[in-house]
This record gives sequence, C-alpha cells and structure tokens, in this order.
Amino acid sequence: MTERADFLVIGGGIAGIGAAARLAPHASVAVLETEDAIGRHSTGRSAAIYIRNYGNRTLRALNAASEPVLKEPEGISGQSLLSPRGEMLIATEAELPDLNAYLEGASGLEELSAKEAVALFPILREDLIAAAAIERAAQDIDVDRLLQGFARLLRHSAGRIVTDAPVTAISRVGGLWHLATPKGEFEAPVVVNAAGAWADEVARLAGVATVGLVPMRRSAAILPAPEGHDVSAWPLVASASESWYAKPEAGKLMVSPADEDPVDPHDAWADDMVLAEGLYRFEQAVTMPVTRVERSWAGLRSFVADRTPVAGFAPDAEGFFWLAGQGGYGVQTAPALSQLTADLCLGRAPSLDPQTVAALDPKRLF
Repeated sequence: MTERADFLVIGGGIAGIGAAARLAPHASVAVLETEDAIGRHSTGRSAAIYIRNYGNRTLRALNAASEPVLKEPEGISGQSLLSPRGEMLIATEAELPDLNAYLEGASGLEELSAKEAVALFPILREDLIAAAAIERAAQDIDVDRLLQGFARLLRHSAGRIVTDAPVTAISRVGGLWHLATPKGEFEAPVVVNAAGAWADEVARLAGVATVGLVPMRRSAAILPAPEGHDVSAWPLVASASESWYAKPEAGKLMVSPADEDPVDPHDAWADDMVLAEGLYRFEQAVTMPVTRVERSWAGLRSFVADRTPVAGFAPDAEGFFWLAGQGGYGVQTAPALSQLTADLCLGRAPSLDPQTVAALDPKRLF
C-alpha cells in the first residue's frame, strides 16, 4: 500500500526533524530517514555551540531568530538548551586582517589583550597573540535534547519518522510526489528536501535542478586535558584565520583543524594527514604538547556558492521544497529555518524579515 501524507520530509537530521515538528500540528507529516536512527550524520557530530556573530548577514539574522527558542524551548524541552561557554578569537600579526574582518558588523564582542586571552585559556602562547576578542554570550547547545525534543513534538502531533528508509525513486504524477523506499511507497503534494549532503542527489532523483551543493569534510579529535588544568570553564578558542579551534568537551579538549575539504556525500571519517596538520597548528599556538589523540571523527558541512542556506520552493518543480546548504550553522539556525519552512509550506506570512527570506530563496541560484 502507498502511505499518503500532506508533507514528506526527506532527512532525519536537525533540519528535517525540526521542519516536520513545526508542520505536524497543522498537517500530516512523515519523515523518511536513510539510517536506523535520526541525527546520524552532521547533526550528531556538531561542535554544538551558539555563536550569534557566526556567518554572513543572513546567517546572523537566522542566529538571532533562533536564540529565543534555544533559550526558552517551549514544547521542545523543559529548560534552556544553552549553557555558558564563550567564543574567543586570537590573531597573530599575520591574522589581524582576518580578525578585523570578523569584527566588522559584529555585535557584543569585547576586544582583549594577549594577557587577558591567556587568563581565559591558560595554555595559549601569549607571545604569539597580537590581538584577541571574545563573544561572552556564545553558549553550548544541547543538540540531543533539541533533536529529541523536536522528535517528541512531531510524534505528539501524530507525525511519523520512518527509519531505514532511503528514497530510491521519486516521481510526480497527478499533482503528487511519489517516493519509493525499502519501507514502502509514500506520496504527498509537497516534499521537503532536508537530506543534508545528499540534497542534490535527492533533487536529481526527482528530476529537479540542483543547487550546486558541495559537501565539505570537517574533522575533530579529543585530546586529554592539559595536566593540572580544569578546562570546564574555558571558552572555545579559534584562530582568526580559522586554521584550528579548540573547545572543552566533557573534561577534555576537542580540537579541530577547521578543514573544509570538498568530498562526495558519504559517512565521513577524519583524514589522518589533515588532522595531524591541524593538531600541529594548534600545538604551535599553545604551551602543551599533543601527545595522544583519544578519538577522532568527521562530519560534512554542505554549502552552495554564496555559503547561505537554501530554504524555499524550487522554481522549476511544483511542491518541491529545498531545506539544505546549512554549512556549519545547521544546529544553531534550526529553530528559525524550521519555522520558516512551516510558514512557507503552510502559506503563512514568514516571521523572518523579507530580506532574509529572499536571501534564502533557491531562485537566487538559477
């Protein structure tokens, strides 16, 4: 038998589950997820921090719109999804232009001396820091509580999550999209393409023009905490040129080479050489040697050419909604993008400002 819904969402990451949760109180919704559980790929591998000044102007607008939900996630969680962290940028003399570019148009950042930066992250080499700045309001995000909260909201409204259901064929007949999966056939007038790194592949299956999505690998490693230090209150620290960043994680340090290597969509893993080079850059900036990597992993951050998410109906295919290209901003923008998806799919006036909505529209890419 074919299962009918008002909306079919392809992808069980934070984008797809969030959008489905916002649609479900108003319509019948089913989420089709390839893996055996939701959040297996980029969502489950996120560095999970809310940074209001992260990204371009459109992304900063999405960050600002998401913050109230993350602070007071009514219906999603009984308490705030945020906890104090802070994000500090440090610059060598050569990186001063990078730091100045970041500070331009940013709000709520405090410039620091090298001595003040080291007081916050004590293993930094003070002699290499030409300038520093901190966004003290940056906060850790409890990604699992956000994802599972959206999932509960979805199920509470009788929405369905179908796992182990990769979409193998898509066609449009009689005003309905027909999707084939190993778990059966599904049909709906609207498909939301929230397939992450695979979003262009989904579009090809549907005969829809692609948006030029490029998945990029981002690697990370867990290192033991520096001997004699309690790192729990340290901020995230990043080089201004984005050549590495480090963040406390469960009493240890997570370090990333901040790599963005274009790859085909796949279940990503860390490249040993890329990781080693990034750890070397980190090691040059601190007073601790890197002697042991406890574990490493990688995820995919997918971008289109202008590095702005794609959210809106495809200009060439009725009822095909794009929700893709979130890059490294998917978790912190999920509340705003899920609400926008629901608004547009249900024919409501978006709560986001028109300039931001236009900047997200897929028509800009054609």
